[in-house]
Amino acid sequence: MRSATIAGGAFAIVLGLAVAGYLVLEQNVDPATPTSTVITPSTAAEEAHPSFLYGRITIGGGATYEGRLRWGRDQEAFWGDYFNGFKDGNPWAAHVPPERLRKEPRPIKIFGIEIMRREVQIDLGRPFMARFGDIARIEMLGRDVRVTLKSGTVFDLDYFSFNDFADGVRVWDGRQGVLDLDPLQIRTIDLVPAPQASAPPHRLHGTVRTRLGDFTGFVQWNRKEGDGPDELDGRTADGDLSLRFDTIRSIARHSGDSSLVTLLDGREIVLSGTPEAGHGNLGIYVDDRRYGRVLISWDAFERLDFSPGGSGPSYGDFPPGRPLTGSVTTRDGRRLAGRLVYDLDESETTETLDAPSQGLDYTIPFGMIASIVLPGREERGAQLARVMLHNGGELQLERTGDLGEGNAGMLIFVDGSPRPEYVLWTDVEQVDFHRPPSMYPPQDRR
Repeated sequence: MRSATIAGGAFAIVLGLAVAGYLVLEQNVDPATPTSTVITPSTAAEEAHPSFLYGRITIGGGATYEGRLRWGRDQEAFWGDYFNGFKDGNPWAAHVPPERLRKEPRPIKIFGIEIMRREVQIDLGRPFMARFGDIARIEMLGRDVRVTLKSGTVFDLDYFSFNDFADGVRVWDGRQGVLDLDPLQIRTIDLVPAPQASAPPHRLHGTVRTRLGDFTGFVQWNRKEGDGPDELDGRTADGDLSLRFDTIRSIARHSGDSSLVTLLDGREIVLSGTPEAGHGNLGIYVDDRRYGRVLISWDAFERLDFSPGGSGPSYGDFPPGRPLTGSVTTRDGRRLAGRLVYDLDESETTETLDAPSQGLDYTIPFGMIASIVLPGREERGAQLARVMLHNGGELQLERTGDLGEGNAGMLIFVDGSPRPEYVLWTDVEQVDFHRPPSMYPPQDRR
């Protein structure tokens, strides 16, 4: 079985030796960084375009590296991408008497046989998500990964739960070349604007067609490939094949386990046999300006047509988050207004509402949301919540995720009071949010 790579244009990123479209990495171990893979191209400093992640990394021993960053070597690369983890605690829970928190039944089993059920307090542990453009610093503190947002808000994440910090970071350092840093080496990462502008990256941008409609914006295929030199891997009758995304015009669902790829030169290739070309695909992210970020499952995906979209926002295009403010209307007719904490968790405009709809998962910054209206108790069978956006759009989202039974309820600091009112989620009829200043960054930055 032979393996091939189809590449188009000059490489924007030179990590070693590029010959006739093939990329060969020359890796050397630098004794000064004992667990790092070091590549030393002369063009490392030229990779610093404002739309790429950029920062200053300090490792154990005090050595520092500065330049373009990419998480996990081949994953998050742009300021609109999300850093994920799991929070190590929930400080908002201290505002609610434990007896008021909703309880849920939990079975007790012996040898797999349920012998009884007991009620336990709902789990108040929560995942963490923030766009890199909203983050000022990431640091390793013992068992915790501390994330400081531009707003000054600090979150401690459990290092031993899932988090993007554990994937390590690739840095294009102007003095040392390109280094892959192990997470255990890293002490701090300060995210800062790139000091200079090189040639803009070839960001993947296009329109994804689904049975529920079309979504247009910057794209990440299989949740990670978002740059032109990234590759789509698959198998043809002749063997394994890797196609650079900047050579592709469109990708269409061919079958449950294959894709029809049309290249810029008109050739059509059916790829199968690998997860990202078929049903093992993790989904396609689209940063659609109407909704925030949408994850389109393979089952919902029909076709992706690439189109020019510019290079995207820079670090300075993401203003600090602001406290959520608005009102909560309860089912017994009360209206409570003030600062809000949603789901005993989200308290800033840059945090997100996460909920699905028929194979699509929406990640919507709260600053974009005008209101959430829940179906009445008398509306039997109504499983959808109406989410209205400040741009006039409306979504019908399923009652799961942040809209489901696991929601821990609302805190409302009425008239700035230091002691909030607490409303159970089952008692909420509608939430209205005040509109903050424009918080969504510009799409095009060439």
